[in-house]
Amino acid sequence: MARIPSELMDDPRIAEIAREAEARIFGAEDPEELERTRVWLLGRKGTVTALIAEVGSLPEEYRPEAGRLRNLLKKTLEGWLVERKAELEEAVLRDALEGEYHDLTLPGRFVPRGREHLVSGTIREIEDIFIGLGYEVAEGPEVELEYYNFTALNTPEDHPSRSLTDTLYVAGPDGRVEDVLLRCHTSPVQVRVMESRKPPLFIISPGKAYRRDVPDASHTPMFHQVEGFAVDRDITFADLKGTLESFCRAMFGEERRVRFRPHFFPFTEPSAEVDVSCIICGGEGCRLCKNTGWLEILGCGMIDPNVFGYVGYDPEEFSGFAFGMGVERIAMLKYRIPDIRMMFENDLRFLRQF
Repeated sequence: MARIPSELMDDPRIAEIAREAEARIFGAEDPEELERTRVWLLGRKGTVTALIAEVGSLPEEYRPEAGRLRNLLKKTLEGWLVERKAELEEAVLRDALEGEYHDLTLPGRFVPRGREHLVSGTIREIEDIFIGLGYEVAEGPEVELEYYNFTALNTPEDHPSRSLTDTLYVAGPDGRVEDVLLRCHTSPVQVRVMESRKPPLFIISPGKAYRRDVPDASHTPMFHQVEGFAVDRDITFADLKGTLESFCRAMFGEERRVRFRPHFFPFTEPSAEVDVSCIICGGEGCRLCKNTGWLEILGCGMIDPNVFGYVGYDPEEFSGFAFGMGVERIAMLKYRIPDIRMMFENDLRFLRQF
């Protein structure tokens, strides 16, 4: 099939170049030879490039037609070069495939994949349990006002947790400590939600918390906490116990026993700490549980009526409970991790176990 446009055949010089170019382009045996042909034709000093440059020296009446034919020649050659290049590349690929043997039954290569961090996975697991119990998830700022972190949670002005030795405050432009701090628990979310919504409320608030702790096997300055609370009419301590017993058995296993011990928190009254039977000895007594048979996992209690006063709830109409747990502590107890710092050292030998 003729490849040269008939118009180019009217000019003997152009026709000769076109015939020679056709023979060399489609006669090229490999990409290197084709590239040499391209340079000969269309390079900076190529045959067609020089032919086009001559148009400016022709009489003015011949220039339009001469320019049109030369441009048509150039476009024709460019098309041939693209076509032949594709043919040669296909031939190279075909030869390579014919010379190789591929066993399609062999397994594919393993590609390492990332995985969920232990802390993130524990938070998700806690959220799933409480969402199944009808709770919502709410979040709040990590840089918090002293009002929400302490005052609205019924914490006295002289409480030790308000001191600079316990809490990380944010200094103002003049260097003086302001009433802004890094929250030391996620309980401020409780106040913020109650300010903006009316009961019934069933909320958990996971997130980061900060305290002025020296890192050791059981403490870090930054940790994760999940705080939860429920507010409605006629909520009792029995509802709190039933909720937390259900959570503990879902988290640690149906065989876990749960106990409540009296305690004190400024924002709950009465208050309690919750223990589960030791996951190692099953309550018989071992080194992990210090031979008590029990492991402490969280604090809880009925919301103090004074807290309701800060959010405009009538304590004669509504009651509620609250609880808070450290995510890292839950993970340590569930997976028998001896040192909390292992969760933040980014050691893949540790992280790949979960």
